[in-house]
Amino acid sequence: MTKNFNIDENYISGLLERGKNIGGDHIGRILYRAEALAGLSHADVAALLSTRDEGHWQKIFEIAGDIKQRVYGDRVVMFAPLYISDYCVNDCIYCGFCAENPRERKRLSIVELRGEIRALEMMGHKRLALEAGEDPINCSLDYVLECIREIYGMKFESGEIRRVNVNIGASSEEDYRRLHAAGIGTYILFQETYHRASYRQVHRSGPKADYDYHLTAFDRAMRAGIDDVGGGVLFGLYDHAFEVMGLMMHNEHLDRQYGAGFHTISVPRLRSASGSVDTMYPHAVDDETFARIVAVLRLAVPYTGLILSTRESPEMRRRLIRLGVSQVSAGSETSVGGYNATAKDAEQFNTVDRRGIGEVAKWLMDEGFVPSFCTACYRQGRTGDRFHELVKEGRIRDVCLPNAMFTLKEYALDYGDASFMAKADKLISRKLEGIDDTTLRATIRENLRRLESGDRDVFL
Repeated sequence: MTKNFNIDENYISGLLERGKNIGGDHIGRILYRAEALAGLSHADVAALLSTRDEGHWQKIFEIAGDIKQRVYGDRVVMFAPLYISDYCVNDCIYCGFCAENPRERKRLSIVELRGEIRALEMMGHKRLALEAGEDPINCSLDYVLECIREIYGMKFESGEIRRVNVNIGASSEEDYRRLHAAGIGTYILFQETYHRASYRQVHRSGPKADYDYHLTAFDRAMRAGIDDVGGGVLFGLYDHAFEVMGLMMHNEHLDRQYGAGFHTISVPRLRSASGSVDTMYPHAVDDETFARIVAVLRLAVPYTGLILSTRESPEMRRRLIRLGVSQVSAGSETSVGGYNATAKDAEQFNTVDRRGIGEVAKWLMDEGFVPSFCTACYRQGRTGDRFHELVKEGRIRDVCLPNAMFTLKEYALDYGDASFMAKADKLISRKLEGIDDTTLRATIRENLRRLESGDRDVFL
């Protein structure tokens, strides 16, 4: 019989307190296990979060980068958010969509939705994260499902949106069954903060104010058949070490109860939002602490994708990709209708990296990474426990890197100019030379030729 998740705050606080007294030799043994992908206990994670030794942190950073490379290789997945409605009945003080924020609200009509999808596809995006405020009247599940059907139904000269991940409010088990039937990719939900008192403080009213209902949403989703879920917190609402421990315990619970933990963990950091309460957050996370959070997460959950949004600067994104981030948004708009608007409406939060998708893709290639627009795992059934099995066996790289090459080649053919094509071909050739398996190398070459001949959506 499955059991819903809950948080033992005293247990976490005790672990973090004891972690402060862990000696250097013990930290060394923890890092040895982390490097061997042998798994870390709650106490291990607490000790890493608590160390103040700069030598330890240099080693943690080094191991995090090595793990990222060994598990996911050089590919970095790219996606964009699509905001369909900013109607919201929740009073969350950190959010620009807050119900108490006096602003004009908007929900995309189907005609407007088509325009947004057309704009995103013309940029080259193939994977979207559908986002919406929580309002059962103005943004019902029926409306969300209609949008998903419309997105999947649209085909263009150069392709289509191939996967829709969904980030909407905590829902009932029956509603999750309907989302699952719609063919969504990953269901994403941020707990925001695992600390109950802080959660109550920043969620003043609305359905999201129910901490327990929100906390147990993934239990309902996975019982409803959604096997691919992504968690996250908004770092800065409470002590970052407590939040990381909450994420680890939540991930472990899902893995134990349903056979698969988080497919992804998002790491948004508290940023200003138009209309949100102007207050000083005592737990605000500085750049160095943020880098440490990402590195510890990479050690603690080596097989989980880490997602970074355009909240962060290009410089910060560069550093964090090397420490463990494996997915990034690009060319993002966080307002409803933002991809076609001439004047931007108020956004959910302020974005810092305003570069377009092509510019980000070029930047990633210059950094030695392969931008990936791949959605193959979702369509090949490599989700949930199947995905985790492959990644733990070290086999996911055998499909991730080739599929990244295929999608980069497709992007270059359909959306890039001559200089982009030259850069992409040079990178692909270099990565191809590094693949030892001659059969796989021949398959990749053949699929690249197919793309040049006009085939599309090629994947392993």
